[in-house]
Amino acid sequence: MITGAFLHRRSQPAQTEGPWEMPLTQVALSVGGDSRRRLGKRPLPHIDHALRVAHRGRRPLPLSGSLTFSQGWLGLEFPALPAILPGDMFQLQPVPRTSLLAAMTLSIVLFAACASTEPPATPPNFLFISVDDLNDWIEPLGGHPQARTPNLSRLAAEGINFSRNYAVSPACNPSRTALLTGLHTYTTGMYSNYQYWREVLPETVTLPKYLSQNGYWSAGAGKIFHNNMPDPVSWDAYFPSKQRHMPNYFYPRPGDTVNMPSFEGMYVDFDWTPINLSDEDTGDFQSVDWVIRQLARPHETPFFLACGIYRPHLPWYVPQKYFDMFPLESVQLPRVLEGDLDDLGERSRDIASRGGDYHRHVLSAGQWKQAVQGYLASIAFADSMVGRLLDALEASPHADNTVVVLWSDHGWQLGEKQHWRKFALWDNVLRTVLMIKVPKGTPGLLEGTRGGGRTERITSLIDIFPTLLELAGLPQKEGLDGRSLVGLLRDPEAEWDHPAISTYDFSEYSVRTQDWRYVRYIDGSEELYDHRRDPEEWHNLADDPAYADAKRELSSAIPKNPAPLVETSYPLLPHHIAPYSSREDYESRKRQQQ
Repeated sequence: MITGAFLHRRSQPAQTEGPWEMPLTQVALSVGGDSRRRLGKRPLPHIDHALRVAHRGRRPLPLSGSLTFSQGWLGLEFPALPAILPGDMFQLQPVPRTSLLAAMTLSIVLFAACASTEPPATPPNFLFISVDDLNDWIEPLGGHPQARTPNLSRLAAEGINFSRNYAVSPACNPSRTALLTGLHTYTTGMYSNYQYWREVLPETVTLPKYLSQNGYWSAGAGKIFHNNMPDPVSWDAYFPSKQRHMPNYFYPRPGDTVNMPSFEGMYVDFDWTPINLSDEDTGDFQSVDWVIRQLARPHETPFFLACGIYRPHLPWYVPQKYFDMFPLESVQLPRVLEGDLDDLGERSRDIASRGGDYHRHVLSAGQWKQAVQGYLASIAFADSMVGRLLDALEASPHADNTVVVLWSDHGWQLGEKQHWRKFALWDNVLRTVLMIKVPKGTPGLLEGTRGGGRTERITSLIDIFPTLLELAGLPQKEGLDGRSLVGLLRDPEAEWDHPAISTYDFSEYSVRTQDWRYVRYIDGSEELYDHRRDPEEWHNLADDPAYADAKRELSSAIPKNPAPLVETSYPLLPHHIAPYSSREDYESRKRQQQ
């Protein structure tokens, strides 16, 4: 049995009111009752009170023990030690003197991360999987009744499914940049797809680079950073190369579409069709194959191995067999409300028709069902690629020491609110996939994750960076905007009262809490949705005086001094819509359109 004692020499009187704090580097531990070792020098206050230990830190571990005095030492003794890390803090708070006994039972709560009484845990590997443009149309989230994603269901059954996770932005570049730097858009000024993120953040150390600086081998394949913005300095190795992070993807009609007729302002890849290729001939298969080869070989250091799966990003070109899984005549369209835009402001309606009014053109071309079929097929293809990665990890020598993190950068709409693609602040655009599986023995979570866990707490992709550092037992990087999710990995029902804040370009915000979504646009218009009664966000309550208090409280979470939009040398293409830099910029452009 492991026995522990918190010991500290009584000395001259200090403050007597409490609470008193000391780091656990000043705590003495006794293993088997055979040794006592003084680790610090700070005196405890003169003992005029009995003491209890109150929580300070990340997670509670209840412990019962007794208070004893011996030769000037104060001892808090108990039969078993919790998991603790040097540097974790606890508080001693006075109990009324009438409770004082020579030896007394007390309730001890410690907040800690890993056992210091055991040999140091081995740093874990990370398999870091990104699935591009994936919304909640997967089996574990239930966003579409016809979705077929057995491998994502398998991962959800083995780890924790963060079922209410949100992107910091509904666009690839700012979302991925925030995740990989740990810095929110409103901190950096990196708001848009149409900024070079390295020009905005030239010196920032990214997640893979930080891990490399702390003993990891960081490598990857496919889209992790945004399409045309690889970051060679972040990686020790990359496929196809550090300078070109995405393999070739097949286009049946290069420069033209197959099914969706082009219209002015349309994104050229807005198209869908089955292709006469095998899985092995696709770009995603090549990325996955390279990562599988890295999993199969031995490594002398822990690794951070990233795999970016591009589908279901447009175009939805995947092998025929995936389209065959969703016969066109049986495809179900997403639920929509007639007149859904009627209670929204002008800016909201502009966003819904952004880029040439996709919904009107899809309907005119008779392609709504075909598009839904293409998206479902692309998700099924991506799921197959995830399955290959999970199978390879399971068969590898690293299966018992690798954390699996799977995420999508934002959601997608296919006609809801008469809107297509991303670039909006509604729930099914901002909601993302996040699943984490942690093996036993991981420094930050010795017990590992329990299979099939699901949390409904509101979380954000910005929380991934600090989470991985805590799991690895590494020091937290200063200045990160997110919060570690390790407490929710341990207990999916743990208290967590942090809103998810998202931005669309500059000065447009969504605040998502457990029950509400509040949206404020650059023109000052607002939306408010009660998710307890309106999960589809069909009824805007922002103008109802009965909800003024809720709106006021939610709006208080919006940053008061956000970073301005940073201009870069990014060249705009015909389908690009430059982000607004201010309300004046927005109003000026509106006048020019009239």
